[in-house]
Amino acid sequence: MTNYQTEIRIKVPLDVAETYWNATEEDRQKIEKKISFYVQSSNLSRKESLDKLYKTMATIGQKAQERGLTPEILESLLNEDD
Repeated sequence: MTNYQTEIRIKVPLDVAETYWNATEEDRQKIEKKISFYVQSSNLSRKESLDKLYKTMATIGQKAQERGLTPEILESLLNEDD
């Protein structure tokens, strides 16, 4: 999948624009990624969003098990008093 990029214009409060203009290139890229993620996420339906969340949670659980997390260890961690 090719990831083409283009520029868009959006209206923001002046202080937001100034913050962006004064940011480093690295920070600008982070801001752009966050905006892109937000716009993409807002286009998902509720069902699609939940499906994506459940898939992410399943992946996290699978990786935790692969790394040695057992139900007993999880229970112990959840019952620890701070």
